[in-house]
Formats: sequence, C-alpha cells, structure tokens
Amino acid sequence: MSAGEASARACVIHGAGDLRVEDVPVPRPGPGEALVAVRYGGVCGSDLHYWRHGGVGDFRLREPMLLGHEVVGTVVAYGSPDTPGPATGTPVAVHPATPCGVCPECVDGRRNVCRDTRYLGSAARFPHVQGGFAARIVVPAGQLRALPAGLDPRRAALAEPLSVALHAVRRAGDLTGRRLLVTGAGPIGCLVVAAAKAAGAAHVTVTDLLPAALQYARAAGADALVRADDPDGTGLPLEVDTAIEASGVAAGLDTCLRLVRRGGVVVQLGMLPPGLSPFAGNLVVSREIELRGAFRFDGEFDGALRLLAAEPAFDALVSAVVPVREAESAFELAADRSRSCKVLLDFGAAPAC
Repeated sequence: MSAGEASARACVIHGAGDLRVEDVPVPRPGPGEALVAVRYGGVCGSDLHYWRHGGVGDFRLREPMLLGHEVVGTVVAYGSPDTPGPATGTPVAVHPATPCGVCPECVDGRRNVCRDTRYLGSAARFPHVQGGFAARIVVPAGQLRALPAGLDPRRAALAEPLSVALHAVRRAGDLTGRRLLVTGAGPIGCLVVAAAKAAGAAHVTVTDLLPAALQYARAAGADALVRADDPDGTGLPLEVDTAIEASGVAAGLDTCLRLVRRGGVVVQLGMLPPGLSPFAGNLVVSREIELRGAFRFDGEFDGALRLLAAEPAFDALVSAVVPVREAESAFELAADRSRSCKVLLDFGAAPAC
C-alpha cells in the first residue's frame, strides 16, 4: 500500500446517533509527520458520548469528525526522509496528545493538563482535531512509539487507557502494601486494578452495579468484588488506605470518601457530569482526606507499553474485535457493559512495506 492511495475506510461521527463508515482521502504527511496504517482502534467512553449525545461535556460537534484516540498500526511513510522516528514497517502505538509545550502547565512538567493541547478525536477546539479511526492517518512523528518486541498489536491497543490508569495510580501515591478501593469496573477501572497490583497494592476491592463488569475486574487482578447496589454493603471493607473513583458518578465519589481512612487519598478519575456534583465534602475536612484529580496522562504511555508486553493477562480485557465496516455494531456492543469490556475496531492487515 503506497502513500498515494486515493481513499481509506474511516469511522466518522456527523452528529448524535449519526455514525458513518465512509471513505476519506488518504492524507499526505508533511515535514515532521508520519503516515500510519491503522490496524486496531479501541472504542472509548468519549467515542460513545459523541455517538450518543453529539458531544462530551461542553465539547459539542460542529463538523463531521473522525473518532478514535486509542490506535495502533504500522509506519508507512514519513513526510521527509530526515524525519526521526521508527523505521517504515515498524508496528507502533500512537500517543494521542500534542501538548503546546509553552503554556505554564507544560513548562511545569504537567503536559497532560496543557491548556492548548491537541488530542486525537476531540471536539474541544474548532476545527476539530480529527481522530485515528481510519485505515490511514497522519500524525506528528514524535507521537509514535515502537511496540516492544513480542507485543501483539491487539494487546497494544490498550496502551492509551492503561496510561490513563497508570497516571491515576501515580496520583494516588505509593500503593505498596496498601488497601485500595476502586469504584467502577469499566475498562478504565479494570485497568486501574491491573496498574495498582503492578504498583504493589496488597488488596484491591472493586465495586460496580454489573456482575459481568466485576468478572472483568477479577481477570484484571481484583481481590474482592462488591455489588454497588447491595443495600447492606456486604463485602465492602471497613476502611481502605486509598480509593480511586473510576465510575464518573457522584455516588462513587461519596463511597470513596466514606471508606477511605483518616488522612487517606481519594483520586477522582471518572469524569463527573457537567455542573455540580453532591458528595460528602465535610469528610474531606474532618478526616483530612486528600482529594486529587487525575486527567489523561503523559509519560505513562511508554510504561504502559512495557507493562502490556510483560503481562499476557491483559488479553482477557479485550472482549471483542469487530471489522470497521460493522462500526455501529461495535459501538452498540461497547455501550453494553453487561456484554463487553474493551471493544476494538479492526481496520485490516498491515501493508507490505
């Protein structure tokens, strides 16, 4: 497959409920850019929000947009022969963020909260930043990461959400020997479990409303599973050292604050709805609980790839791989947490280079 190919199959959102698989022109890489043949793309919660609601929080669709920011593929070509990056033909994962590098946050080493970042498949700015759900995409060469030897691209597609989980675990502090509560057993919550166990957590309890989701958490390494709608709280620990809220609902945050020990740490990872969210703020004061936010990631992406290469158990979290031509079915499956954890779109075999 050459860089001059006329069109490529892509997954484009036009509005709420209007997801289309269509052919788009193959972009040509410019200086400092790379053309990548995408193999797999993971369907994320934000992709589902654009599909269902036409936006994520305050970010509303104003033009058709390629979805997707969890992508792996193969380097096809560079815009100029002197562009540094993995050799053509190399399997790569794509870091989805391009921070500005000059804002106060970037200068302070917190590029994940850059005030002027570009993130694949995001309507936060206009024109929108087109995403990675296309058979051929162009990205800055600096966003490419060669896959570690032996890492299957299918498992490598988890690198972006695992990076989010690793960042949340880092925000939680040292977990060695600690008792951890994770509220929410969606894909991110399950990856938080795996990241926490890799960081030395001694015991991880996970809550969720769905039994199927809890079983994915068990596959990720959870020690105890608790139905979040159990009125008696049977199975909940009396106290934990640290809690990570990954459900994105205020009730989950409230549970974390009530169960974490005095002086403990609660990390809010799940994106709460816009506006005010009720929670037991008095406990933050009377128990001196540290409430920390966790947003996206930065350098954790490289660590995620190393962890994925070392641990085949992550394969259990990929519940389905669906051809891109059946994208709407893939989104419906990903939205049904009783039937899935992480759903991948398959864009086809890598080209010969």
